[in-house]
Amino acid sequence: QLQLVESGGGLVQPGGSLRLSCAASGFAWTSYAIGWFRQAPGKEREGVSCISSSGFSTFYADSVKGRFTISRDNVKNMVYLQMNSLKPEDTAVYYCAAALPFSVSGMCKSNSGDYWGQGTVVTVSS
Repeated sequence: QLQLVESGGGLVQPGGSLRLSCAASGFAWTSYAIGWFRQAPGKEREGVSCISSSGFSTFYADSVKGRFTISRDNVKNMVYLQMNSLKPEDTAVYYCAAALPFSVSGMCKSNSGDYWGQGTVVTVSS
C-alpha cells in the first residue's frame, strides 16, 4: 500500500509562488510515476504535471508550462511542485497521485493514478 500526503497549499497573491510537497510512504515508492492533478470548483480534474519513476521524464500541461516545475527526491520519498507566476485560474485543490510505470504524458492526460492523496488547497487571489 502506498500512501501520499500533500502539503504546502495556501493563499497567495497573483504573481506569487508556492511549493507543494507530496510525501510518500509504503512499498516500492521508487517504482511509481507521480503526478500532480488539480480540480477547480465546478470543473473536472486535470493533470498538471507528471514525473517518471526515475525523474528523467516530465510532462506539463500547456496551462502551466514555463511556470511550474516538478521534481522528486527518491531518497527523501518526496515529490515537489514549484509554482511560480501564479494566476487566479490556478486556484484549485491539488492532488498528487502515483501510478506504476506509465508514460508521464499518458498519466497526466488520462488522470490516471493507482493511489491518491487527500489534496491541498491553493487559492490565488488579491
